[in-house]
Amino acid sequence: MLDNTSGDAFVAFEHVQKSYDGQTLVVKDLNLSIGKGEFVTMLGPSGSGKTTCLMMLAGFETATHGEIRLDGRPINQVPPHKRGIGMVFQNYALFPHMTVGENLSFPLEVRGMDKAEREARIRRSLDMVQMGAFANRRPAQLSGGQQQRIALARALVFDPHLVLMDEPLGALDKQLREHMQFEIKHLHEELGITVVYVTHDQTEALTMSDRIAVFNDGRIQQLATPNRLYEQPENSFVAGFIGENNALPGVIEKLDGDKALVKLADGEVIDATAVNIRERGQKTTVSIRPERVEFKPEMMPSGAHTIEADVLEVVYMGDILRTRLRVAGSDDFIMKCRNTIGQTRLEPGQKIRIGWHPQDARALDPI
Repeated sequence: MLDNTSGDAFVAFEHVQKSYDGQTLVVKDLNLSIGKGEFVTMLGPSGSGKTTCLMMLAGFETATHGEIRLDGRPINQVPPHKRGIGMVFQNYALFPHMTVGENLSFPLEVRGMDKAEREARIRRSLDMVQMGAFANRRPAQLSGGQQQRIALARALVFDPHLVLMDEPLGALDKQLREHMQFEIKHLHEELGITVVYVTHDQTEALTMSDRIAVFNDGRIQQLATPNRLYEQPENSFVAGFIGENNALPGVIEKLDGDKALVKLADGEVIDATAVNIRERGQKTTVSIRPERVEFKPEMMPSGAHTIEADVLEVVYMGDILRTRLRVAGSDDFIMKCRNTIGQTRLEPGQKIRIGWHPQDARALDPI
């Protein structure tokens, strides 16, 4: 995996900025490197700059400052149709008056490919997405999922080395969306293409990506593998945006390397791993994942820190029981327990002791 510098990157953003009005930067000094064959997702809330970055890479937007490179060559001045990039959009962007085969033939005709080669590539691409029998249908005769498969086949039909996907599964229902996530990931692995994917869906990003760039306010907050992002968030924004997270405000009482004692709002002192914390007395937010919290003594991890909690609400969610607790003055502390045979059922009003391993508590920047 590449780090955040250009080096031998297949795709590289170097000090890229973008402003639409000459004053407000929607992308701020972006430096991002993507290796050949990587699947990198740009993840973030609306307005964070992720889609603008994708559009600059595609050539539909122009960088205000900085340089974008593709396979070592600058492409800032190269028009979109000459970049050799495949694109898949949320709205499919299929030509409604053309058949499926004609939709796939179009990018090949633009490239001057002869008829026999076009037909062979169309057959191969449709088979790749299990749509070989639909070449003569029109888009209006297809379901949303089928249209998205055709859009994907069209992006792959001319053998691009880079495919960009902008919220491609956003219009699909949950079950189909999850199915297509795995199909796209398997195609990526099979073909060895480089994919840059944009979404605001955290689960989608965690499921599909080699690395994820978490955007907020025009900047990458953290660039890492899905596992590292979830397990080791570097700031409170990432901890709160990736998955569900408990955030307890406090103050650093003691600091020894990356080990900290944190005094919470109710005076309770807990152990935590210090992340970018510099001094005693600094305000912090302690991040703890709900599934790392336990209330049964026999299930507590070795060296667990325990604290009193009031049960406020228990929600049955099938595979898990989601319990909302009052902890250290916060009424929004969540504990998730697997729904197993013999699982103790808690009731609102109960007082319990909960615990977690100190390494699962991360002292981050204050919210």
